[in-house]
Amino acid sequence: MTNGKSRVVTVGEVMVELARGDDGRFALAYGGDTFNTAVYLARAGVPVAYATALGDDAYSDRIMDLAAAEGVERDLVVRVPDRVPGLYMIETDVRGERRFAYWRDTAPARELFELPEWSSIAEGLLGARLVYFSAITLSLYSNAGLGRFLAVLEVAREKGALVAFDTNYRPRNWRGDPVRARTVCTEALKRVDIALPSFEDEATLWGDASPDATVDRLQAFGIAETVVKNGAESALVAHGKQREWVPVPEVADAVDTTAAGDSFNAGYLAARMAGQEPEAAAAAAHRVAHEVVQHRGAIIPRRQGAVH
Repeated sequence: MTNGKSRVVTVGEVMVELARGDDGRFALAYGGDTFNTAVYLARAGVPVAYATALGDDAYSDRIMDLAAAEGVERDLVVRVPDRVPGLYMIETDVRGERRFAYWRDTAPARELFELPEWSSIAEGLLGARLVYFSAITLSLYSNAGLGRFLAVLEVAREKGALVAFDTNYRPRNWRGDPVRARTVCTEALKRVDIALPSFEDEATLWGDASPDATVDRLQAFGIAETVVKNGAESALVAHGKQREWVPVPEVADAVDTTAAGDSFNAGYLAARMAGQEPEAAAAAAHRVAHEVVQHRGAIIPRRQGAVH
């Protein structure tokens, strides 16, 4: 997985996170699906930049400080005056499954490809070794913003970048409009080299009956490499004509499944960029996700969160 370029660029939104602890109190942190992946990529030693827009407030400052502390490059973060980032709250049940509430409709990240600085973001994507985004990323943008983003992806691929995508379908982000979600994701999938979906999302959005059905559908788009995550079950890895189920090496009770998929994606991409074969990369990704779900919040403490 080499093209002569050095860094990954992940695109999306990072928000203020409030997660309820066992004592009922909420702890302040920061996260967002593609930002979480960027952090875990950086911990794996992969050069990575994050592309988003933030405000000029103290919380945005702290997000920038977090990115710097984690080694995530910030040159593709636009700061918008008199704006603040989005907010989300997490509560977990006894099985570690999550419930979210969001306040993000006026977050500047939604306008990334309509801001005056959007062309500098485009230049950053054109210079990437790999561009990573999700359907949550796509749900942020207006049709005008989507048109620009997808056009940039096409040119980036022509210049040798790989494109990786995780469906990460959240119905509320699409205002209960699955038709628009399918339409937008279909356009994105035409520009994807590596698909990293979760089966639950694919079944919800597309009605897929099995991970194999997901692979069949994605291969129809010409996607050469797919890993279908399936919670605590084996992941289905497909590349070329090969398909292999890669089991979770160790199943344990999860404390919090927040960022399980995000960290899996980071572990997989880091391993592939280091030259590992897809099946070995999926096994490495399982190990990363297993560590992450043993802790609360999207980004776990560094001393326990290094991606191997």
